[in-house]
Amino acid sequence: MTIAVFPGSFDPLTNGHLDLITRASRLFDQLIVAVGQNTAKQGVFTPAERVAFIEQSIPDLPNVTVRVETGLTVAFMRQCHATVLVRGLRNSVDFEYEQGIAGMNHHLDAHIETVCLMANPQYQFVSSSLLREVAKFGGNLTTLVPVPVARALVKRLGSDEQ
Repeated sequence: MTIAVFPGSFDPLTNGHLDLITRASRLFDQLIVAVGQNTAKQGVFTPAERVAFIEQSIPDLPNVTVRVETGLTVAFMRQCHATVLVRGLRNSVDFEYEQGIAGMNHHLDAHIETVCLMANPQYQFVSSSLLREVAKFGGNLTTLVPVPVARALVKRLGSDEQ
């Protein structure tokens, strides 16, 4: 059985993330979505909120579980007996970034294989910073994030000037 891990901050969860989760769930026997904390960014939602958003959005994917990850992804993968690390690529900048991470992960554990999935073109422009900006000013996010996430983003970040 092949166990894969799809790590990310998922802050916020996007429809692009959900597309990648769905596609990866068809490729591997088990997929673990690992919700981590990006130490370089200020989070909008708690890890528990992010887990809940993902779980609410994937009820029809029985081979997918969601867990909070702290520490190195490689160590988390060892705990889960996972051998494949799934990453999404939107553009060449993502490729450069992921290439370095894949090299370090291979250095830390040569048994880990990184598989990159190309983002669906309709989501290639989506980033968490852009979503936060649109939410702050009350823009429509419903085609980019699940509806509960859109509501929560506007509630948490929306300006009083709307």
